[in-house]
Amino acid sequence: MVNFVFPGVMGVSPRMQEVQRLLELVAPAEATVLLLGETGTGKELAAQAIHLNSPRGQGPFVLVNCAALPETLLESELFGHEKGAFTGATARKQGRFLLAHQGSLFLDEIGELKPVTQAKILRVLQSREFEPLGSNRTVKVDVRIIAATNRDLQAMVHAGSFRDDLYFRLNVFPVHLPPLRERQEDLPLLADHFLRHFAEKYRREVTAMAPEALLAFQNYPWPGNIRELANVLEWSVIVCQGRTLHLQDLPGHLQRYAWAPAAAEGEPTLAELERQLIIRTLEKMGHDRGQAAAVLGIPLEELNLKMRTYGLEG
Repeated sequence: MVNFVFPGVMGVSPRMQEVQRLLELVAPAEATVLLLGETGTGKELAAQAIHLNSPRGQGPFVLVNCAALPETLLESELFGHEKGAFTGATARKQGRFLLAHQGSLFLDEIGELKPVTQAKILRVLQSREFEPLGSNRTVKVDVRIIAATNRDLQAMVHAGSFRDDLYFRLNVFPVHLPPLRERQEDLPLLADHFLRHFAEKYRREVTAMAPEALLAFQNYPWPGNIRELANVLEWSVIVCQGRTLHLQDLPGHLQRYAWAPAAAEGEPTLAELERQLIIRTLEKMGHDRGQAAAVLGIPLEELNLKMRTYGLEG
C-alpha cells in the first residue's frame, strides 16, 4: 500500500494491511472517520494520511486536541469569538472550524468533550454551520471531520457521558489502529525507520542495532506504542557514540528486557521477523525490489544488503 507510507501507518502485518486498506478506501470519500486505538498507536498520522490522500489534500489540515484545552477556552478555539465576547477578548478570532474550511478538521481525544460542547459539535456535523461566541451571524463551513479517541465511546454512551446522536454521527467509518504488541512483525520496519530518521536529524552515523538491543526491543511490551518506540530511539541515537546501537544506549527500563525469557518456546527473534517481513513484502510486490524497498521505507541498497545478510539472494 505505497500511498500510505507513514510511520505508524506503515506495516505488513495482517492487522496493518487491513488498516491501510480501509484508509485507502475512505480517503477519497467525504465520510466522517472515527479513529480508535490506544494512546500512541498513530491516530494523528492516520488522520494526516486520510487528508493528504483525499481531494482536500491541498487544503488545510487543522488539529484540535480536545483534552488539552479547558472547557472555557475550547468553544472559542473551535468556533471563534467576536471582540468583547468575554473578558480578555480584545479582538475577533477565527475558530478552528473556519480555519479548516475546504480542508479537514481533526478532533483528537473527542471522548474528553463535555456535554455542552458535544451538542455544539453535533450541530456543525448536522448543518455545517455555527455562530462564533458573542455573535448573531451564522457561519457556514465546508470541512471534513476526522475524530479520534482512546476511550470506549460506546460504553460512554451507555453510561450517559457521551451523546448517542453525536456518537452515531462520528461513527460513520470507524478504523481501529492496533497496539504495537499485536503487530510485532512490523517492529523491525518501524525501528529501522525511526533509527534512520533520528540519525539524520541529529547527524549521527548510527546505522544498525546490536543483537542484545534487538532482543530487548522484541521482549519489551511497548505500552506507549509507536510514540514510545520513537521516543526510545530518539534517546538512544543521541546517546549512541558509534555506528551500532548497543544495549547500554537504551533507556535503563528497557535494558533488562534483553534477558527476559521469550513469551513462548520457539518465539522468533527480531531478525527472523525482519527476514519474514522482507520475504512477504517481496512476494506481495511480485519480487520487484524497488517497489518492495518503497513499501518497507528503506533505500534499495539497504534492501539488497539485508537480502544478502539473510541469505535471500539467488
